[in-house]
Amino acid sequence: MAYSLESLVQIVQQILHPDHHQSLWTLDPYKRPQIEALLEKACFFKDFSENSCSGISGDRILSLEIRIRDAAYDAEDILESHLSEQILSSREGGSFIFSPPDLEKVIGELDYAKEQMMTIMNSSQTTDSSSPAVSSRQDPNPKNIVVGVGEDFIRLKGWLVGQPSKAFQVIPIVGMGGIGKTTLARNLYDDPSVISRFDTRAWATISQDYNNRKLQDVLLSLLGCVIGKPKVKMLGMSDDQLALRLHQALIGRRYLIVLDDVWDVKPWDDTRRFFPDDNNGSRIIVTTRESSVAYYTGSQSLYHQMNLLKDDESWNLLHQKVFALEDTCSPELEKIGKKIAKDCRGLPLAIHVIGGILSQAKTSQDFWEHVSDNVSAAIADKGEQYSNILSLSYNRLPNHLKPYFLYMGAFPEDYEIRSSKLIKLLVAEGFVQPILGKSLEEAAEMHLKALVDRNLIFVRQQGTNGNVKSYSIHDLLRDLCARKACEEKFLFIHGCEPGNLPINTSFLRRVCAHGPFRDEDANRLMEQIRLARSFLLFNDIRGSTSFGIFQLRLLRVLDILQELLYRLPEAILQLVNLRYLAINIRNTLPSSISTLCNLQTLIARHAGLYRNVKHSVVIHALLDMTQLRHIQFKGPRNYVGYHGKDKNRFFVLDKLQTVSPIGISVLTDRVLETLPNLEKLGIFWDEEVDHLTLRACRILDPNMNEIADDTNFPRFEHLVIRHCEELKEIPLAIGEIPTLKIIEVHEDNPSVVASARKIQEDQRDYGNDDLQMTELIRGY
Repeated sequence: MAYSLESLVQIVQQILHPDHHQSLWTLDPYKRPQIEALLEKACFFKDFSENSCSGISGDRILSLEIRIRDAAYDAEDILESHLSEQILSSREGGSFIFSPPDLEKVIGELDYAKEQMMTIMNSSQTTDSSSPAVSSRQDPNPKNIVVGVGEDFIRLKGWLVGQPSKAFQVIPIVGMGGIGKTTLARNLYDDPSVISRFDTRAWATISQDYNNRKLQDVLLSLLGCVIGKPKVKMLGMSDDQLALRLHQALIGRRYLIVLDDVWDVKPWDDTRRFFPDDNNGSRIIVTTRESSVAYYTGSQSLYHQMNLLKDDESWNLLHQKVFALEDTCSPELEKIGKKIAKDCRGLPLAIHVIGGILSQAKTSQDFWEHVSDNVSAAIADKGEQYSNILSLSYNRLPNHLKPYFLYMGAFPEDYEIRSSKLIKLLVAEGFVQPILGKSLEEAAEMHLKALVDRNLIFVRQQGTNGNVKSYSIHDLLRDLCARKACEEKFLFIHGCEPGNLPINTSFLRRVCAHGPFRDEDANRLMEQIRLARSFLLFNDIRGSTSFGIFQLRLLRVLDILQELLYRLPEAILQLVNLRYLAINIRNTLPSSISTLCNLQTLIARHAGLYRNVKHSVVIHALLDMTQLRHIQFKGPRNYVGYHGKDKNRFFVLDKLQTVSPIGISVLTDRVLETLPNLEKLGIFWDEEVDHLTLRACRILDPNMNEIADDTNFPRFEHLVIRHCEELKEIPLAIGEIPTLKIIEVHEDNPSVVASARKIQEDQRDYGNDDLQMTELIRGY
């Protein structure tokens, strides 16, 4: 619900406060009270969903959330449809009075939902739920088979019994759902040498629904282990009495406590004071999916991150799950089984589920081949418990992070998701909640880090400066994303099994194409998704399908880099709601691109059919696009440049952060002054020289000195020098930029390397020890 409300809030705020440079419309003053009322209600539900509903669940809440989501989508459709129509009809007439249709029905829906939500909240505060905090889920690994964690087991066991410190220590075990944290903890807990080491042991499963009223259940669980099954009279004791009893039972004894399945820091804050520290080697193990919980409860030196199994470890675990010790596996089944194990992508929970399926027909090659054809579907059909365990991670996410996770389902399996692209998409979709003092891109990056900390996505590639270059997601978690996104009408995936589930496509917002289109598929799909806001293409659709895409008049995101077009279709210029456009064309972009007045990200790849043809983008068209945040051109000889009278047209583009590349001939002080918040700049040598003699760009010394200091780049952080054969030295003024962190030199030229070292040494003399210099010899 929250992500649809965030998007609506951004739209309404844009209507109430249009960009001061743009000034395309003025809101009809008679409609302003209604628009302001809509904004107030959207903000109420957004804040409510973030702060008040985390502990409330049930069919009534779900029904209301769906009702609120659909009302928010209705409001978006009404406002964006009417605004787009007026922008298109007033192109020649300049600004206009925006007078949206009546929104009374939508506001009435939200008023009703607000009344019902408050009623539920009031009743929940007076009703004491008796459901226990201790999770009742069945162990998916009843045999407690430990494969692939031998080193982990030995390491953790050493922390417990191998000449351990007498200091009181907390050992967090962290990893994604289903990776085997509980199984590892249980094997440590039951190990004979661990049992003999400690005077007493106790285990409590916290679970995801912990709150203040469930502290009693945790204390009873621990007391039940320490002093035996609690007596009936203990059930009537207060939390303080139980806590005192537990504390007294542990004083003077070396104990091992396991707090399993901890989702946040509150259970630890509630219980920590009950565990005495007698400096006798007592230990507490905490298992969690949340890295923040692990860091909070334990020390980094004892922090244990669980990793996915290797392929051979996966097969060993699957073999043990399917076959008894005396059973043998034929070479034919072993070959199929190894492929199945590999397709489980190292997740022990998935291997246990699939092992249960295969054990039904231990010797049937046909059955094993059938399972091998689609491991994910087999797990989804038979692994209800598996799905529930993974779903807990999604259900427990803060509402503002849910669209980030669901969006991962848009990308194909094993896809390397570039960080820069993902962040631009999330901003364009309207998911990113602003953070004070941060750009939208920085806020999105922080939210993605929160998913990494929750072990829901992984950093696949990291840059030399520590920034994330790309992410990935486990295939089975990606399948969960796709199913959840489909259920919530968030995303439709064409050509992928989870996305082909039958759904009601009303309000469907996003479409991703992973498979080829047939004409009949395309025509039917375009009719069903006419209100879609996003279309992302991951294969070449060919044929007439692309024309149908251009009829989706409310699109915010259009990524069709995989579809080669001869020129920019006129129909695209009708998509005035676009925030993100990625396109592959043979001809240069026309100046009419400025019609897309809401565009934030422009990515264009030019095929470059003729080597002697110079492709460029007329700069005045871009200067009219005040919402632009990123301009990126791909392919040979493509760059931003001025032409003729346009050299005298200058407007400040204070939102623009990325320009790559721009012609060196126009990169003057005056141009740079129009880009005060530029963070990434690519440079193209556009003067009349033989480009076959250059490997990259050429900047003469006067030009370099003009653009080198903190006047033009006040936030410059990372300088990369690559393929600059004619460069004699890096100007010393570069070192005066206070935000500069890294100079990365990919050159054999001794004078360039020496100048970089000189800059670093000078900065150290001034007390700046943070500037790093990296020298990479070409070819290595």
